[in-house]
Amino acid sequence: MRQAWKTTLYAYVEQHNRHEVDERPQALLTPITDRRYVLMMSERRQRLREWYRRRDLEPIKSQTKAKLNRVRETEGEVHVDLEFHVQRIGQQKGNTLIEERLESERVVLVKEGGDWVIAQIEHATPERKPMSTLLQDKKLMQEHRSATRPFLNRNVLGHSKPANLTPYRREMAVEYAELYWNEPNPQFLQFEVDCTNYVSQCLFAGGAPMNYTGKRELGWWYRGMIADREAWSYSWAVSNSLEIYLTYNQSGLRAIAVDHPKELKLGDVILYDWDGNGHYQHSSIVTSFDLNGMPLVNAHTTNSRHRYWDYQDSYAWTEATAYRFFHITDVF
Repeated sequence: MRQAWKTTLYAYVEQHNRHEVDERPQALLTPITDRRYVLMMSERRQRLREWYRRRDLEPIKSQTKAKLNRVRETEGEVHVDLEFHVQRIGQQKGNTLIEERLESERVVLVKEGGDWVIAQIEHATPERKPMSTLLQDKKLMQEHRSATRPFLNRNVLGHSKPANLTPYRREMAVEYAELYWNEPNPQFLQFEVDCTNYVSQCLFAGGAPMNYTGKRELGWWYRGMIADREAWSYSWAVSNSLEIYLTYNQSGLRAIAVDHPKELKLGDVILYDWDGNGHYQHSSIVTSFDLNGMPLVNAHTTNSRHRYWDYQDSYAWTEATAYRFFHITDVF
């Protein structure tokens, strides 16, 4: 039968779902000849076993919906682009925690004899490939170290109350983050790497005032596309630029870097440097807490809701991963 490969693929999806909550070694239901993948998943299961233990979390069940986004068939070989919507349910101190995320994979199936086997599995990690603005980031850092006041364009911002009288409405930032965690707000452009754009929208929804300069390397602002030209600051859409802005900015949207995730509140921000080289690649916003007082976050790019803050279940995570914890000020 022409599409007999689907039986192998569906068995793999079921196996993928079980591995989300059962970290014990298991016999592979699906024939997988990709040894690199098998080794990686074995290491991941060991890491998750310790991860669950540290969190006092007992994984109960996982519900995975798989969507075939693209299929390319040739004689004896099939390439499938899969999207997984994973809902993982666990118990912590008698309470139920539910997290969700979307992930993408490319699966290559080949026919060996009369059977289909999985020859290769590639995990998409778009949060490891942010928009690069290294030169602009250097200029941004220099500008903020020397800047003493914000550049405001009142024609864009309108006449509002003084910034220091504007409260940060954390509950509104979280409400926005929950509403748009898995879909874009049509009033904003969506980027291929959308995590920082999403976090900036959440901060803006919570009352953070834009600092419009008209200069992409300065301020924190968004205007969309104007005459087919990009009109937003790097700090609005690029994780490393946002890190620099929150570190140095002294008016409007401001933040205090703290040392531990337990010091964060709802609506605060966590940035991720997967390689530990000082260049931040991913952004998330705190939307809840577990029973140990540890943050749970929402994010885009790999869309996630109430995900544990350290991302150790992510394929982007490495042993070198470093974090930046920003507590957003209560007034602007």
